[in-house]
Amino acid sequence: MRAAASHEPASTHARAARAALEWAGAEGWNPGLDDEQRFRAADPGAFFATERAGEIVATVSCALYGDAYAFIGFYIVRSDLRGRGIGSKLFDQALRRAAGRAVGLDAVLAQKQSYEQRGFEFAHGNVRWRAAGGGEPPAGLAHLPSVPFDELVAFDASVFGVERQRFLHAWVERPPGHALAYVTDGGLAGYGVLRSCQVGAKVGPLFADDEGVADALLAGLLAAAPPGSDVFIDIPAANRRAHRLHAARGMKPSFETARMYRNGRPPEDLQRVFGVTTLEFG
Repeated sequence: MRAAASHEPASTHARAARAALEWAGAEGWNPGLDDEQRFRAADPGAFFATERAGEIVATVSCALYGDAYAFIGFYIVRSDLRGRGIGSKLFDQALRRAAGRAVGLDAVLAQKQSYEQRGFEFAHGNVRWRAAGGGEPPAGLAHLPSVPFDELVAFDASVFGVERQRFLHAWVERPPGHALAYVTDGGLAGYGVLRSCQVGAKVGPLFADDEGVADALLAGLLAAAPPGSDVFIDIPAANRRAHRLHAARGMKPSFETARMYRNGRPPEDLQRVFGVTTLEFG
């Protein structure tokens, strides 16, 4: 059995990425339809896999954001091989790639204790809410590509906690109406992205200076989805200002994850996070 290492050919990481996305779908995590291509463009070396007899039996990803922060996701072991330590060794490889950085992940609640045993500390919960697509977009929203890219990078870093220029290049290029900005005289006040998923669509990120900006952006993104379709958004429970987004629309919770950090945490501005970018890449 062997695991894909960061110095191995890109095709190995590509196989690991494909397997991770396929298994994420089978686990009911509902990944985006083109997440594989966008994640690999953001960090080609992020995906790792363990193989047995030429077949992938476990996957994990570790996305790097500069020298200070890393995020782990797609930690999946084939169901018939769980409990044998295969995943643990692969997870250690992801931690080695993090190389002393602060490391984040979103854990299903049943696995929270196992991550605590590895030195991760609970930060806050993220609740996935389901809304209905459709409606009319409010006036005043701009297409995100109209915003100077360096302004977007700076705004995103002020909320996310670290700069992620390469990720944004791969993430925000969307069809018209699926990546929106809220611009004031003072500049960018918020932005949001909608992506098509195996079931419906997801909003993420949804970053905004206040709840009014977040509400307008969410309304615009919902309007870009087919009427009545399922649209999901992962909202940090600790952001009390975000409650009106789901309460006013009668949104229903789907499940909850635990955001956890090890070796410190990025200086994120959680009160401006109205929708997490993804549960897999942070």
